[in-house]
Amino acid sequence: MTEKELLYVEDALGHEQYFQAQCGEIARQLQDAALRASVEEMGREHQKLYQNFYNLL
Repeated sequence: MTEKELLYVEDALGHEQYFQAQCGEIARQLQDAALRASVEEMGREHQKLYQNFYNLL
């Protein structure tokens, strides 16, 4: 993996961590159960993406 590719993966990891954290924070604030479940699912998808990027290393 080139240095540029490594920097891209590291950047993507940071973004996915941020998105996952944001989904968790927003989900905790939501009162509507269906909407909360949807946002929690988005958080799980970001966790999967994080793991996929991590596995590239």
